[in-house]
Amino acid sequence: MSDLTLDMQQTAQPASAAERTALLQNPAFGRVFTDHMITLRHTKERGWHDWRLEPRQPLALDPATLSLHYALEIFEGLKAYRLPDGGAALFRPDANARRFRASAERMAMPLLPEELFTDSVRALVRTDRAWIPTAEGASLYLRPFMIGTEVALPPKPATEHLFCVIASPVASYFKGGAKGVTLWVSENYTRAAPGGTGAAKCGGNYAASLVAQAEGEREGCEQVVFLDAVERRWVEELGGMNVFFVFDDGALQTPPLTGTILPGITRDSLITLARGMGLTVREEPYAIDQWQADAQSGRLREAFACGTAAVVAPIGHVKGRRHGFVIGNGEAGPVATRLKAALTDIQFGRTSGPQGWLDRLF
Repeated sequence: MSDLTLDMQQTAQPASAAERTALLQNPAFGRVFTDHMITLRHTKERGWHDWRLEPRQPLALDPATLSLHYALEIFEGLKAYRLPDGGAALFRPDANARRFRASAERMAMPLLPEELFTDSVRALVRTDRAWIPTAEGASLYLRPFMIGTEVALPPKPATEHLFCVIASPVASYFKGGAKGVTLWVSENYTRAAPGGTGAAKCGGNYAASLVAQAEGEREGCEQVVFLDAVERRWVEELGGMNVFFVFDDGALQTPPLTGTILPGITRDSLITLARGMGLTVREEPYAIDQWQADAQSGRLREAFACGTAAVVAPIGHVKGRRHGFVIGNGEAGPVATRLKAALTDIQFGRTSGPQGWLDRLF
């Protein structure tokens, strides 16, 4: 357990109640931010130190900061939810803390104690509790991240780091209700290769996916789906979400975690919930050509993506240079609908879930 004490430096100029109410009406994802942030520093000599809650403000970085040149950066995404009695809770923050450590290890960064991660997130939410939305489906999105701050140009692990947590109230990620999203099959680009950083939540993975995302948007698609880097055959994941398939026998399938796919916490939660409902869940490879054949034959009944931001997003259409098919009637199916309802009911405290999933803050 860390012996650090959080230095509370609250802002003298918080947003007024009227300003905050206006901003919370329908906040676009990641465009509105709360009054405070958490900062925590690490050096090779001192370890973790200077743990602070302070007013949200720009970071001052030297132009030769290592993270600006070699992408020494990792991050997480989790949410705080308003509960029916007016309280608030986090969903499985311990899982985010463990994944953050795994990402840090892969990126040659210092391992943040899990207690410091969760205590930092809790402190920020408690301080900025008025920013947690009350609208249906809205929540407070938390973005913990770490960057290498050493001033140096040689490509090497940094000896100085900054951990930070910021918060952003968000409404629903995808609009349109039951309408399924349209995916673009990327054939020119891959997200990750064996031995790479696919299982780490680092900014470089997302930066490399953006050119494919832009290609998909030009083709009228909301998201891109990546294939494996070796055979260009197996479905891996979307730009920022895992993917599930539902077959005519009621079984679910999702690509296995082999090091090239991010181990999503929403993915893991849905697997647990589905198996608790008596559904079969297979973690097995699935080929893009088989996906098309199964959709056209009717063997595949549903497909959906999942992640912290979107929760569950039904997939309606898939397009590509060699592919084009509709899944079911192009809308959310009963399994995806049921799983999303079960998960969000737990997150918003409407029903109880597995022990430890909901971390009540107040």
